[in-house]
Amino acid sequence: RSGRSDSGSSSVTPNGRLPSADSGPPGSDKSDSAHLRAIFSRMGFDDQAIVALSGAHALGRCHTVASGYDGPWSPTPTTFNNSYFKLLCDVKWTPREWDGPFQYENGKGGSLMMLPSDIVLIEDQKFKKWVKVYAKDEKKFREDFSMYFSQL
Repeated sequence: RSGRSDSGSSSVTPNGRLPSADSGPPGSDKSDSAHLRAIFSRMGFDDQAIVALSGAHALGRCHTVASGYDGPWSPTPTTFNNSYFKLLCDVKWTPREWDGPFQYENGKGGSLMMLPSDIVLIEDQKFKKWVKVYAKDEKKFREDFSMYFSQL
């Protein structure tokens, strides 16, 4: 089993509680927006909260052995900041050509990745509004993330 060895299975998030990386056809589409809203609305979260909580992707990376996906979301995966939102806005994300599940990369052979559920945050205009706010204002992102995370 991957992950922490000092923690039992009771501390693992049950299937269906967190959103899937890609819920419809390969790549981001409207079904991914609907899926994010369905998962988070069960917990009382709106679009702003969904985007703020997605900012947790500023930390860490995907591992093929755990999820099938591969790579970090940002060049600073051990620093909590608003780089995830800046990258969503500023980088041209392209489909990665590889044998794993559909994901995006920052240019051919890029070192960063985004999931379809990340890219939908800039394709859905209601989500994109908040991506832009957090890309421009790290203090606002940190405040909102803290507030929503405490409600999880």
